[in-house]
Amino acid sequence: MKAIPVLSLALLALTAGACQAQTLAESGATPFTVTEVARFDQPWAMVFLPGGDALITEKAGKLKWLSGKTIRDVAGAPKVLEEGQGGFGDVALAPDFAQSGMIYLSWVEKGEGSLSGAVVGRGKLTLDAAKPRLEGLEVIWRQTKVEGDGHFSHRLLFSPDGKYLYVTSGERQKKTPAQDLTVNLGKVLRLLPDGKPAPGNPFAGKGGQSAEIWSYGHRNLYGLGFDKDGRLWENEMGPQGGDEVNLIVAGKNYGWPIVSNGSDYDDTDIPDHSTRPEFEAPKVWWNPSISPSSMLIYTGKKFPKWQGDMFITALSGQALIRVHLDGDKATKGDQWPMERLREVEQGPDGDIYLLEDGDGRLLKLSPKA
Repeated sequence: MKAIPVLSLALLALTAGACQAQTLAESGATPFTVTEVARFDQPWAMVFLPGGDALITEKAGKLKWLSGKTIRDVAGAPKVLEEGQGGFGDVALAPDFAQSGMIYLSWVEKGEGSLSGAVVGRGKLTLDAAKPRLEGLEVIWRQTKVEGDGHFSHRLLFSPDGKYLYVTSGERQKKTPAQDLTVNLGKVLRLLPDGKPAPGNPFAGKGGQSAEIWSYGHRNLYGLGFDKDGRLWENEMGPQGGDEVNLIVAGKNYGWPIVSNGSDYDDTDIPDHSTRPEFEAPKVWWNPSISPSSMLIYTGKKFPKWQGDMFITALSGQALIRVHLDGDKATKGDQWPMERLREVEQGPDGDIYLLEDGDGRLLKLSPKA
């Protein structure tokens, strides 16, 4: 009998894993039921509106309004540069949305020549069934433009008190800018709702874009969330391994590209965090990579045992992952195999919603009866 090559065995294992993911998600071998709500074309992010409707961004540049089972295009969405990892990004409601109707969006725009960068904009949402639209969209923040089509990050999160807008800005696969305090790449940023640097940021006065920076030494940051005590948590993709969950502290350096618990893509070793204690180490990390793509810190009542825990969607890991939070400590919890997942959100009903990266399904996770 002819031996099966090692590579073929690996492919068989991956195929088996994908089949297992489908079986687990749809056979009921989970603590929740999975219901398909709708389908979209390369969805990237979503946010629920008061009343239960939702807005969904599609990577190519569409803003969708989901109301019941009806999906409508929202006019006035920005023109985006869809290239590589770039395109339409996050969507968030202004803290005073109920009064102002303002929403915030992130996307990638083209610069001069081959340069590109993420931007954040805001505009007024009008949900008229005949003509849903976004009006007065203005750009309030821009990422340093460089060449390349990766690591834009551009996740958005308002502080619980609504005073500050936090923005993740990837290092654009350039590595060294993450340690440069004069540029806003490889950073968590703290801004005012109008996009200006927030007063009291730790590096204001060091020149360039330093006044925007809250923390630095990050790689590709795809998740942000506040816990019940007001701590800010973040997740990011490492290189080959070393994906991280970090507790974000103002002014701290998280070490990229000097340290990582993974290896570079050419298999060059990168010193682990433990070798350089002056850098903030991750609270949880994965090797091999899971490719974390979003974060939710759960506050609902449908899953009472999970209140206060973190949920992470994984792309290459093809899973929904629970991380238990206990004060400033984090430990790995459940990992439920699924498809490639792009986004996790908590619905107003306390159920958990997922956006798939491939088939584009919006899935609702409800507790089993």
